[in-house]
Amino acid sequence: MINNLEVCGKVYQIIRLLGHGKGGYSYLAKRNNQEVVLKQIHHEPCDYYTFGNKIEAELHDYHRLKNAGIRMPEMIAIDMKAERIIKEYIKGKTIFEFVRQGVSVEPYLEQVKNMAAKAKAAGLNIDYFPTNFVVQNDLLYYVDYECNSYMDEWSFENWGIKYWSRTPEFEQYLQQLNEKWSV
Repeated sequence: MINNLEVCGKVYQIIRLLGHGKGGYSYLAKRNNQEVVLKQIHHEPCDYYTFGNKIEAELHDYHRLKNAGIRMPEMIAIDMKAERIIKEYIKGKTIFEFVRQGVSVEPYLEQVKNMAAKAKAAGLNIDYFPTNFVVQNDLLYYVDYECNSYMDEWSFENWGIKYWSRTPEFEQYLQQLNEKWSV
């Protein structure tokens, strides 16, 4: 396990892994008693997504999402050379956790639809997979910075909603997850 990582000349203590996505590893980290998320970009292959320069894309997408008015964690620092980002830690459960535990996400559907409308108005899609959304104080946050040009097939209504309840698509994902970790 990694103990410490440096970002822009400042050392952050790694507490635990939060998640591993297409673009990087996200860790809960601490510096001066402040919890943050430290994202380390990785260059592992992804058979369903093509990347250019990931760290530049993160910065560019962050600004596009901010301009679109999407509720998300603030970017605190970015280290282009080390390919690391420090962002605000949004403490709470993910929509994925709610769905997996059988808890209704109905109270958050209006908020995600509002985000989807803002993203579409800006010509964007966000990644509506439920691991990318955290609830803190009854507010929904999009905690990823990934966004793409708007395409109707990847909208919340046509794709994302399929993973916001115990649908066959969600169950299939859970099965794949269980198979991956049982090997």
